[in-house]
Amino acid sequence: MSDTRRKLTTIFCADVQDYTRLMGADEEGTLATLKRCREAMGRLIESHGGRVINTWGDGLIADFPSVVEAVRAAVDTQNELAGFNARRPADGRMLFRIGINLGDVIVEGEDIYGDGVNIAARLQASAAPGGIVISSTVYNQVRNKVAVGFEFLGPLTVKNVQDGVPSYAVKIGDGSDEPPPSQRPVAPRPQPAAAVTETRPAPERRRLFSVLGVIGIVLVGINLLTWDGVFWARFPLLAFAVIAALAWSRDQRRFDRRMTGLAIVAIGIIGINVLTWSGTFWAVWPILGIAATIGLRWSMRR
Repeated sequence: MSDTRRKLTTIFCADVQDYTRLMGADEEGTLATLKRCREAMGRLIESHGGRVINTWGDGLIADFPSVVEAVRAAVDTQNELAGFNARRPADGRMLFRIGINLGDVIVEGEDIYGDGVNIAARLQASAAPGGIVISSTVYNQVRNKVAVGFEFLGPLTVKNVQDGVPSYAVKIGDGSDEPPPSQRPVAPRPQPAAAVTETRPAPERRRLFSVLGVIGIVLVGINLLTWDGVFWARFPLLAFAVIAALAWSRDQRRFDRRMTGLAIVAIGIIGINVLTWSGTFWAVWPILGIAATIGLRWSMRR
């Protein structure tokens, strides 16, 4: 009878995007490529202290005692496979999707089971080809310890898990080569993460918007009740609007976040100029500087 116990571990799930199509086009070549990619992935997993638990079809599952090392192994894997795929024709590239979750699992022999594994598999299914998606439990542990960026995707729906699981995409490099959400091949799932991001603000932003709204209403009330002919509340209201817009730009996915932030600051400067109008449009000078910065950033992206 096998030994059954529980443990907290980092679960690493990976599979190949469009594996069925690749097999249909060239079975032997695809199997040889899969073997080569798995060997590279297994080597990197072991070098970061992880253990490959199982492989099936095009999938792989591993676990790590360290959350940080699990994410580093995933980043190293995608970077190495990106170099391998760069030498292959576009229709023959083998792109892996990786999902990582930190959770409590049931250990039975060499295998692991439970919601922690299911969540990792769900994160993997939501990842872009060549991408990595992690749960919030992983993000909270690695956000200041791994030299990559993160993008909030919203809560994912996971079977048998009552609440949505907040998830983050790991941004390898500058993320400029990753296709936008509308162009990513998406595995069938109850609710796409990108759709959640577009329609539901993060809980932190909702709270911030609520707090700023309440404070703004209170200030307007005080201004009206102590009216002396000056609407001084316009200045804090403008500041609140800029803060709310910057908070929104931090998690939105449609536009470059830094350029969007600079544009919001420019609009705020125009607002100050208008609210303190004395016949001079002095805001043109800082706006010109901001426009130049945005233009340089955009040209470098292109």
